[in-house]
Amino acid sequence: MARRQLVIEIPALGAIDRSLGGIGLQLADALRSAIAKGALKPGERLPSTRALADSLGLSRGTVAEAYEQLMAEGCLEAQAGSSTRV
Repeated sequence: MARRQLVIEIPALGAIDRSLGGIGLQLADALRSAIAKGALKPGERLPSTRALADSLGLSRGTVAEAYEQLMAEGCLEAQAGSSTRV
């Protein structure tokens, strides 16, 4: 059976300005803000880095960079073979 693609709406992600550079940092800031405001709740699954990159038109590495930064800060957690969660 095919896996269902996880899609989430995060309004703050629309505020990423490619002309400013530091897109990974902007993405991490937007996700951090969404978590702080309660738009992303504890335990909520995030899309894979590939799915989020495709939906935002970013490289997978940029999204992975943002996820890794937030994992280092304790905002996200991930386990091998499982989804990334708030």
